[in-house]
Amino acid sequence: MNKKLLITGALLGMLGIILGAFAAHGLEKLVDNDAIKSFETGVRYQIYHAFFLLILGGTSFVSQKNKKYILYLVIIGLILFSGSIYGLATNKLSAFDFKAIAIVTPLGGLSLIMAWLVMLIGILKTKVD
Repeated sequence: MNKKLLITGALLGMLGIILGAFAAHGLEKLVDNDAIKSFETGVRYQIYHAFFLLILGGTSFVSQKNKKYILYLVIIGLILFSGSIYGLATNKLSAFDFKAIAIVTPLGGLSLIMAWLVMLIGILKTKVD
């Protein structure tokens, strides 16, 4: 499980850097500043959670079972949260209307919060100081 966390964290971090560069250099002529700021919010949360997974993969204070739940919650959360923000920020560039599925953004945020909660509970249940 630790290797999966580390690989996923590294891939999410790499993709976050690519998307951040795209926002800074590719989107500036295509969308307005508010859309770029929104896109950058999605990137920021993706990078935060890439680090979260990298740290979690290198620790032993959370059970493997909880690590698995956290991994799934983060992946689902980032797809729904950051993914929908990417879609909404670039909505005018696509034939698909991402505003129709904007409700998934807070669901993704809730999934990310739940990942942190599972980690907190796992830490609190740990017998070692």
